[in-house]
Amino acid sequence: MSGLVAVVALGAAHAGTAAADGINGDGTSGDRTSGDAVGERHADRAPESFVALSDVDPTILHDIRYVTHHNFVGRPVRGYQEPLCLLTDETAQALRRAQQAALSRGYTLKVYDCFRPQRSVDDFVRWAQQDGNDRMRAEFYPRIDKSRLFPEGYIAEQSGHSRGSTVDLTLVELPATPQRPYVPGEPLTECFAPHDERFPDNSIDMGTGFDCFDDTAATESPDVTDEVRDNRFLLRDIMADAGFDDYPVEWWHFTLSDEPYPDTYFDFPVSRKSLSR
Repeated sequence: MSGLVAVVALGAAHAGTAAADGINGDGTSGDRTSGDAVGERHADRAPESFVALSDVDPTILHDIRYVTHHNFVGRPVRGYQEPLCLLTDETAQALRRAQQAALSRGYTLKVYDCFRPQRSVDDFVRWAQQDGNDRMRAEFYPRIDKSRLFPEGYIAEQSGHSRGSTVDLTLVELPATPQRPYVPGEPLTECFAPHDERFPDNSIDMGTGFDCFDDTAATESPDVTDEVRDNRFLLRDIMADAGFDDYPVEWWHFTLSDEPYPDTYFDFPVSRKSLSR
């Protein structure tokens, strides 16, 4: 399949996965939080169980996209104040184990997004419902109209990231090649273009860039090469062995199987000041 037909099919796949796993597009939970949980999420301080990943394992690379202009909205996202990866300690410790497995194979993990405040999710929803302002479409959602992102589940009102135990990441071959910064306004290339044509992320070839709203981002997409599929399976295996569940329609998305806050959506900013420690 190709073009809009493929995208509509993926929208159905997102919905089907949501029904099966209790999640919607972008790993969001289909269950609404209780009144107490909704109230708790608006605290500006993280629980003591949250840590900065760099304090637990400084060898894991960071490329926190939502504090930059290189993301699907094209600007820093509300709630991201520093390029930090904040997570529950249980998740950070599991990532440290995953990193050891990656290092033993000649790779390092690189995180794109970790804890995501509810205010950031709300920012996505507002953006998705606004007319225009689609300057990043050519890279991140070239085969779907912006007006369809919310209805088809790519963006939703809640995200598993707000629970603190979900992470978006990839593998980088060692020694890691330095990655140039994105320059706002530079020409954009489709996120599913060949590896040497799209934005020069130092990730191994995963077939698409991060946050590619396209059917080819599904881990087992039939429309990618054997090499890409092997790379995706390697990442999935490393993460599964460390205690994470994958999200089948996004190769980069993983949630700790035994997450400590399965029903609570937090809203503190991504900032070291948010940490209680």
